[in-house]
Order: sequence, then C-alpha cells, then structure tokens
Amino acid sequence: MRRAPVKEYPLLLTEGLAPGTASLTEAADGRLRLGGRWTADQAPAVEAAAARIAAGGPARLAVDLGEIERLDTLGAWVLERTRAEVEASGGTLAYLGTRPEHQTLLGEVVIRGEPPAPAPRLRFPLSLLDGTGRQVVRGSKEFGTGIAFLGEVVAACARVALRPRSFRGTALVNQVQQMALNGAPIIVLISFLVGGIVAQQGIFQLQRFGAQTFVVNLIGLLILRELGVLLTAIMVAGRSGSAITAEIGSMRMREEVDALRVMGLDATEILIVPRVLALMISLPMLTLLGDLAALAGGGLTAMLYGGLTLDQFLARLQAAVGVHHVVVGLVKAPFMALTIGLIATIEGFAVEGSAESLGRRVTASVVKSIFMVIVLDGLFAVFFAAIDF
Repeated sequence: MRRAPVKEYPLLLTEGLAPGTASLTEAADGRLRLGGRWTADQAPAVEAAAARIAAGGPARLAVDLGEIERLDTLGAWVLERTRAEVEASGGTLAYLGTRPEHQTLLGEVVIRGEPPAPAPRLRFPLSLLDGTGRQVVRGSKEFGTGIAFLGEVVAACARVALRPRSFRGTALVNQVQQMALNGAPIIVLISFLVGGIVAQQGIFQLQRFGAQTFVVNLIGLLILRELGVLLTAIMVAGRSGSAITAEIGSMRMREEVDALRVMGLDATEILIVPRVLALMISLPMLTLLGDLAALAGGGLTAMLYGGLTLDQFLARLQAAVGVHHVVVGLVKAPFMALTIGLIATIEGFAVEGSAESLGRRVTASVVKSIFMVIVLDGLFAVFFAAIDF
C-alpha cells in the first residue's frame, strides 16, 4: 500500500533556539517531533511551531510528543486547535508517544466541533404537544431514578442493620434536633393560625343554617385526617428538604462526596441514611404537635365566634373524632417523610459546580417534594375511603 506523502516544512524550528524552547523537527520517517517546553512562557515559539504544522493544506500527520519537557494548558490547547485546523482542511493528525499526564491534559482541552443547529420552532399546537411529551419522558426517567435510589437507600439501611456499629447515631440525633426540635415552633405557629382560619370560615358558613356547633366536626376531621399532616409535610419539605439539598449540594461543589468515596466510605450510609431516618422520625412527631396546635386554634376561634364553651368544644370533639382518625394522619407521615428525603438527596447529588446549579436544584427539591406530598395524600385518601377507615 502506498503511503500518503508527508507534508514538507521549508523551515523547521530547531536552530538558534535557547535550551528548553518549544521546537519542531522532522524525523527521517516523516514524523514531526516536538521538544522543549510547550508552556505559556514559550507562547511565541509554540504559536510559530503550531503555524508550521497547520500550514500547507491537508496532510496525514504523525506528531511525536515524547520529547516534550513540559506541557501546560496553553500548549495543549494550541496542539488541539492545530489538530482541529488540520482535520477541518481534510487532513489527519495523530499523536505519538503521549505520556499519561499529557493525554489527560489534551483530553480536557479537546476542541469540539460546531454545536448542532437548533431545531426549528414548532407552531402552537405542535409545540404544546412536544413540550408535554418531553415533560412526560423526563418525569418517567426521574421516577425510575427515584426507584433506583430508593433501592440504594434500602440496601444501605440493611447494611447498617447488619453492622450496627457502623451506624452514626450522633448524626441521627443531630438531624432530629435540627428537623423536629428546631422546627417545632414554626410548625405549631402555622398550624395554630390555619386551624383558627378554618374554624372562622366554617362558622361563618354554618351560621346561615344555625349549625355553627358542627364546626367542631369540621375542624376535627379535616385537621386530624388531612390538613394537619399535609401542612406539616409541606413545611418540612420547604424547611428541612431544602436544607438537605443545600448541604449535600455544597458538599458536591467542594468535592467532599468524592473525598468520602476515595477514603473507602459509603456516602449513602453517611449522608443519606441518617437524614432519611431523621425525617421519618421527626415528621410524625411534628404532625402530632401540628394537630394539637390546629385544634387549639380552632377551639379558640369557635369560642370567640361560635359562642361555644371549652367544655362544649371538648365534648363535641370527643364525639366527632376517634383514635382511628388520628392514626390515619400519622400513618401518612413516614411515607411523606421518605418521599421528601429521597427527593432532597437526589437533587443534592445532582448539583454541579456552580451556585446557579445549587439554587436550581434546591428549588426543584422543594417543588417536587410538595407536589409528591399532595399526590401521596390524595392516594391515601382514596385508599382509606376504599377500606372505609
């Protein structure tokens, strides 16, 4: 097979150069040998050598990098730019004798081709369908990611259960303190206010029929079965879920997660398991506190606007609700906590190396958590209605 001719160089940069200067020579077999320091302080010589390589039209070039004393980002970028120019003119350029550190640097500064042309914009009906389809596909992928991540968390919990000494109890206690103890005041305050608002509006509507005493049934069932746990979960998603995403995202930006893996530690066991378990412990407790606060707010409003006494309110409440109504609300809490924890940690691990990415992921964590909490509440409502509980 006849070999394609190698391009000739009328002037090779070898004479009159100081030791260590970037140089270009042609070997007897036609290979181009680069020598010296291809660094920023040798920028004129580097550019001159690269111009000699790229000049003269298309060719099949073999460039030997084995004699390069030192290569930095500038030298690597000039080499990759030259390779792209040769290939754009119809030729080829292959590197020979590349050391591993040089190969890594060349791979980091690789010159990529032109980005693909943007797809033509669709008209309104088609653009709506296209956007809907893309969101459905993206949602299905995220659902699959969530299921896989749930499997990893369950496996990590099983490993911790088999090796109790590896469990970080201090981290769990600290997370429970941050989520439950420190979050209790705001949960109690919001629940108290919402309970009062619901009771006030219920009294105003029931007074038309002379049935304002039934407001106790309204706030009792609504708060214990639905509103108490839903409101608490939304507050926890906005407060603790966003904090988890921000913490893990910041660790990702500082490469602390990679450092844990390099040290042979399981990031799932260290970062995720304590936070998810803390959420599953804290949310039922906060739900119970929120229920009591909301009933207190509703009772105070009923006494102020409905003319009920405390004894009447308590007697009516005891007759209207039972223990199973409290159980319905508390059963939902661990599942909502698990959902919030999974979404928050997934978004945290998806953070890239910029503050913009961190802010975007924290926002996505809160929005997705609130959406899934409402979906779970609806599913549980349908389930308990089906079994008449």
